Amino acid sequence: MNVSIRLRPFSAISFDLDDTLYDNRPIIMAAEQRLLHYLTEHHPPTQAWGLEDWQALKRQLIKQCPSLAHDTSASRLVTLEQGLMILGYTKAEAAKGAQLALAYFVRQRSDFVVADEVLGKLKRLAECYPLIGITNGNVDAHRIGLGELFEFVLHPGNGTRMKPYPDLFYQACHRLDISCDQLLHLGDSFKADVQGARRAGCQSVWLNPAVGREPLPAAMGQLPHITCSKLDDLLVLFDA
Repeated sequence: MNVSIRLRPFSAISFDLDDTLYDNRPIIMAAEQRLLHYLTEHHPPTQAWGLEDWQALKRQLIKQCPSLAHDTSASRLVTLEQGLMILGYTKAEAAKGAQLALAYFVRQRSDFVVADEVLGKLKRLAECYPLIGITNGNVDAHRIGLGELFEFVLHPGNGTRMKPYPDLFYQACHRLDISCDQLLHLGDSFKADVQGARRAGCQSVWLNPAVGREPLPAAMGQLPHITCSKLDDLLVLFDA
């Protein structure tokens, strides 16, 4: 554990979810493949498209409408709808099919439970501080076992921009009724989590390496208050 800036008193702790509390890579890869199978089963013309085709369409749509980059679910929904229309479905058919496909994908990407070891550590922290989630993704926190531990989980969208924009941190502090410097945020991304928290005036802990990854060098930007390599460091720090 490395301390770059002395922590000030804080009143709540926020956590990134993907790659901070679990390794998200195999989960997303499996969910993407299941979605492709789902689409070919329910919409046979999609057999002509692979994952690369859907990703290329998504990039094109985000280029046309940059706000989609700040809403994981909306960008996937629009991509599915537009893809189905390109493949020959009517707008009504594509809209209905996209809604069902998105719901299927979210269930699949949330088809796991956070490890008991991690949940146990979070429970110990929750005895001392309110815990919340701040994520750029669209995982269902209740399905993965975090519903009873976190006061709430915030996602971008509907005008709220992704980290490293400060929007989610401002929203979190407003809901907690605390000032921004009273929130301590832990996440794996130097850009999204550390810079997002610091830009909002919150305190930050950088989890490096991310779960299932190798350590990364710090990029350009504001330093985290603390850099740790595992959740245990947080428990030791707070004697929780």
